[in-house]
Amino acid sequence: MIDPELEPFLKVWNAAWSVLPAGATPRERRILFEYIADDMALSRPEGIRTSARFVPSGDRLVTVRVDRFEAAGNQPCLVYMHGGAWMQGSPMTHADITMRIAAANRQTVVSVDYALAPEHPFPQAVHECRDVLVWARERAGELEIDPALIAVGGDSAGANLAAAAAIALRGTPHAPAAQLLVYPCVHFEMSFPSYEENAGAPLLQTRGMPAVNAMYCPNEADRKNPLAAPLHAGSHAGLPPAFIAVAENDPLRDDGYAYAEKLRAAGVPVEIDDGLGLIHGYLRAMGYCEASRASLARMCHWLADRYAAVRSNR
Repeated sequence: MIDPELEPFLKVWNAAWSVLPAGATPRERRILFEYIADDMALSRPEGIRTSARFVPSGDRLVTVRVDRFEAAGNQPCLVYMHGGAWMQGSPMTHADITMRIAAANRQTVVSVDYALAPEHPFPQAVHECRDVLVWARERAGELEIDPALIAVGGDSAGANLAAAAAIALRGTPHAPAAQLLVYPCVHFEMSFPSYEENAGAPLLQTRGMPAVNAMYCPNEADRKNPLAAPLHAGSHAGLPPAFIAVAENDPLRDDGYAYAEKLRAAGVPVEIDDGLGLIHGYLRAMGYCEASRASLARMCHWLADRYAAVRSNR
C-alpha cells in the first residue's frame, strides 16, 4: 500500500510532467525537470552556503555544487550523485536533498553534474564521479573537509554511480569511508520479482527501463561490467560500509536487497531502510510525506555514526 501522504505530491508531480510532448527528447526532458524542481523546491535550510567548483576529468571540466554548513574547521563530506535515469537531473534538481544532508550533519556535500546519456554513454559518468572523489580528497584543505571522512552517495541512477565509484576506488588511498545508496539500480537483467510486482508503480515504470538502459549502456556487453552493474562485481570484499534505502512500491526494490546480500556475504556492514509505503524517488516528496523526511533523517544519522567511527579509530 502506498503511503496516503504521497497522493498530493503525486498529483502535483504528474500534472507538472503532463505538459511533456509525446516523443520528447532527453534534452527536452532535462529542461522541464529543471523547471519542475525549481517550482517544487523546499526552502533553503539555515546555515547552508552554496558555491561551485570545476573538476578536470578527461576532456571535460565537471561542475560540482558544494553545499556547506557555515562553520569553521574541517567537516565530513559526502560526494553525491543525483538521480534521473543517467539522462536527466542535475545538482540543482536534487538540491533539496543535498542541502538537508549538509544541514542535518553540519557537513559539506559535493554534488556532481556528471555527463549525461545518450550523448555521453557509459563509462564517462562513472569516470567523472570517480575523478571528483579523487579531487575532493586531494583538495580537502581548500574545501575545508576532513580527507578521512569522505563518503559517496546518490539516489537511483546516482546510487548506481556511487556504488560503481566505490568499486573503482576500492583499495586505493581515495576509497570512500562509506556509501549511501538510495533506491539503487545495480543490474540490467530486470530479473527480480519487484520488476513485475511494481511494474506500474508511480514515478518509475518497468516498461520504460529497457530504452533507458540502452541509452546509458548501448553496448550490451557493458551491462555486465561491474562499473555499470555493481551487482556483477567478481568480489564485493573491501568495499565501504553501506546504507541502502529501498522503497516498497518500486521496481528497483529488490536491486537494493540483492546488493545488500552481496555486500554482507563479502563481510561489508550494511544497514537497510525498507521504505514501507514509499515509492521510487520518495525523497522528492519531503514537503508532503513524513515517512520521506524520516528516511532522510535515518540516512543522516547513519552517516554521522560512520564519521564518528572513523574518528574513533584514528
